[in-house]
Amino acid sequence: MTDVIIIGSGPAGLTAAIYARRAGFSVLVIEKAPVSGGQIMNTSEVDNYPGLPGIGGFEMGMKFREHAEAMQARFAEGVVEQIRQEGRNWEVATQKERYQTRAVVIAAGAAYARLGVPGEEALRGHGVSYCATCDGAFFKGKVTAVIGGGDVAVEDAIYLSRFCSKVYVIHRRDRLRAAKMQQHKLFSLNNVEMIWDSEAEEILGENRVEKIRVVNRKTGGREELAVDGVFIAVGIRPLSEAFTSVVDTDENGYIIAGEDCITSTPGIFAAGDIRTKKLRQVITAAADGANAITGVEEYFLSLPED
Repeated sequence: MTDVIIIGSGPAGLTAAIYARRAGFSVLVIEKAPVSGGQIMNTSEVDNYPGLPGIGGFEMGMKFREHAEAMQARFAEGVVEQIRQEGRNWEVATQKERYQTRAVVIAAGAAYARLGVPGEEALRGHGVSYCATCDGAFFKGKVTAVIGGGDVAVEDAIYLSRFCSKVYVIHRRDRLRAAKMQQHKLFSLNNVEMIWDSEAEEILGENRVEKIRVVNRKTGGREELAVDGVFIAVGIRPLSEAFTSVVDTDENGYIIAGEDCITSTPGIFAAGDIRTKKLRQVITAAADGANAITGVEEYFLSLPED
C-alpha cells in the first residue's frame, strides 16, 4: 500500500512527488515513458521559467526527476489502464501490474494534435512548435507560420505578430472559427498574411525549419513559403481516456478540477494539463503539483480513524 500514486512524470507529477515526500507520504510515480519530463522534453529551450532562463527542456525534465529521486520518490514504468475503488482505497492497474494506494494524483497531461505531414516530427523542437507562448520569443524578427483557424491559432498569430517580422496563418477553409473579436484584431495587423483554403503538405529544412509547402484545396496549386518557424494549432487533447469512469470531465475530455486540483471523486486529484484550466505552462503545472498534495493532506485528515 502506497500513500499516494502519481500518474505522469511531467512537471505536475514530479512536483507532486516532491511535495508528497516532504509531507512524509510514501510515493509511487507511474510514467509511460522511460524518460521523465512530459511535453517539455520536446522543447529545445524553456525561457519563461523563473530563475532558469534558456534552460533546455530535456535538462529541465532531468532536474525535476533528480529532485524527486533525491526525495526518495519511487518510479515505475507503465501505461495506466484503469483506476478502481476498493473500499476507502484505490487500485491502479497498468498492463502488467496492479498497485494499491490511499490517494491518486492524475497528472497524465495532454497531447497536441499532430498534422501528420512529412518533416513535422523530424523538425519538432527545431522550428516546429505547438505552443506560441512557450517558444514564440525565440523567433523575434523572423518569419513564422501558424496552422489552424480556431481560437488558439488566432491567439497564437496575434501573439507572434508582436515580435515576428511576418506571420502567415494557414487555414483549410475560407473563414476562421475563432471568436469574432479576435478575428477583427488579427485582420487589423499589417504583418499577418492569411493563406485561405490551404493545408500544409510538408515542412522542409535540414537541421531547422526553412520552408513550408502548402496546397490549395480548391485549385490544387502548391507554393513554398520561406519561414523560420511553424506553429501548429489544430487542437489539443487531454490524455484522460483511462479515467473517465472515475472522475467527471468536460465536453473536451479535461478532468474537471479547480486550482485546488480536487476532482468529483474524493481521493482522486488532477494536476497539470489534464485538468480544466486557462493557462497550460510549466509553472502552472508545477503549482498544480503542490496544490494537489495540499489537497491530499486535507483529504487524509478528513478520513475517519480506523
